[in-house]
Formats: sequence, C-alpha cells, structure tokens
Amino acid sequence: MFEPFQRLKSGTVVLRQANIDTDQIIPARFLTTTSREGLGENAFYDWRYDDAGAPREDSPLDGPEHEGHAILVAGPNFGCGSSREHAPWALSDFGFRAVVSSDIADIFKSNALKNGLLPVEIDAETHAKLLDRPGREVTIDLEQGLLTSGNDIEARFTVEPFARQCLLEGNDPLGYLTDRMDAITAYEDARA
Repeated sequence: MFEPFQRLKSGTVVLRQANIDTDQIIPARFLTTTSREGLGENAFYDWRYDDAGAPREDSPLDGPEHEGHAILVAGPNFGCGSSREHAPWALSDFGFRAVVSSDIADIFKSNALKNGLLPVEIDAETHAKLLDRPGREVTIDLEQGLLTSGNDIEARFTVEPFARQCLLEGNDPLGYLTDRMDAITAYEDARA
C-alpha cells in the first residue's frame, strides 16, 4: 500500500507553532477529493501562499533548503481539530514520512498510522532541541523505537504494536487482513 517504514534518516523542517490543526494542514476547501495524490500541493496552503495564490517568501515549508526533508518537527498539540484523513495524505504527498512533536492529537495520530505517516511523540526537552535546529539530520528507527541526532539527542518513542507492524510491512489495516486471506480461509474452513 505504501513504502515500508523501518528506518528514516533525513533533515527536518520545523514548524514551531503549537496547536496546528487539521484545517491548517489541509484547508477544508481542498477536501473535494477522495484521492491521496495531489494533496501535497495544498498542504499548509494558507501558510505557503498569499490571498492571490503567489508563494510567500517567508514560508518555512518551501525553498531549496527544505527540499528532500522527510521529517516534520512541529509544536505541541499537532493535528488537533477535526478528524480528516486528508491531513496525513497531504503531508505524505508533500514528502513527509514522519511528524515529530512532544504531543500529537490522538485522532490525527490514528489517521496517520493508518496511512503510512509515522507520528513520533518524544519528551519535551528533546523536542525543544529539535525545534531550535531546523534542517538538523535526524534518524528515526521504528523497529527500535528510537530517534537520534548527532551525539546529543536520543529519544525513545512507542507506537501501538499493530500499527507498528503495518508500518514495517508497508500496509494499512485492510491490506494486513487481505495479505492473510489464505490463513483466514483455512481457519474458517476448519471450523465449518
């Protein structure tokens, strides 16, 4: 369904703001599709473009210094607001594979895990260090539940075991079940 996630090494894009809600991630006016593709161009639209649709020069998300960075480090209470799968879809289509914060809203976290985007919650002290160093290279190891950077950052994180297994396999919950149809059918046949 999506690329398996074991280990990611990337530079970071930093959004220091707290309480970034799903309408800021992908404004409601762009929720007219059920496709995951193409939503990245509208991710954080109002932060990236002015009222006339011209790129903002002060956007922390655009520019060559951010190109290829697959880790978003965001302020606390990231992904609050209404539940919408379009938010993790937009972030993934924009190029992010992981979001790191000291606090990620539960509904966003659930939607992200089901759609191949890894939400990483770390302690406030480590989070503050990452917020202060945009572009810093970070390694996220899902198998070990460990985020590291340089010699001064090492933070443990946890992911619900079933969601972790799905991410490691590159699957969503439905894909996990369909991959095991032979075993399910054999079980059902044995009970009949």
